Amino acid sequence: MQRIVILGNAGSGKSTLARALGKRLDVPVVHLDKLFWEPGWIEPDAEQFRQRVGHAVSSDAWICEGNYSRRTFDLRLPRAQLIIWLDTPRTTCFRRVIVRSVLNRPRADMPVGCSEKLDRAFLTFLNYVWTFDRDYRPSIEAMRLAVGPLVPVVHLRSAEQIAAFLAQPHGVKIAG
Repeated sequence: MQRIVILGNAGSGKSTLARALGKRLDVPVVHLDKLFWEPGWIEPDAEQFRQRVGHAVSSDAWICEGNYSRRTFDLRLPRAQLIIWLDTPRTTCFRRVIVRSVLNRPRADMPVGCSEKLDRAFLTFLNYVWTFDRDYRPSIEAMRLAVGPLVPVVHLRSAEQIAAFLAQPHGVKIAG
């Protein structure tokens, strides 16, 4: 597998898995948040974002992490060879998002000038994390089925499943 899309809630481990897979497969990693956000959490022009994503997934090998389904699935899924859904429990996602925001360390998957802080926008974001499976995941999954119904999907539900997935010999294989 040389073109992989990783989906999941904020704090589910998308970036961490993408970096580990990228290193293991020697494939570049595309962090959609890094392509989307301008410094100060400013949203880019929609076409500008699509051009960035289109360019990033135009090569023969990449691992792309992030949802942005309505905006970019048509660019990514037709070229993808595998989709990984991280089915991390929302309590874990919620805790991870809070911890990383409190620590406020620079992250490789975030653009320059977009530090996480505890403010009103962060509270809205926490609501997104908490309600992701109920309010957002169904539409992401529907869009996935509409745009990439033939792309194989692997669901990983725990750190143990992720470790086993990464440990598979001879590159990434689809486990039953």
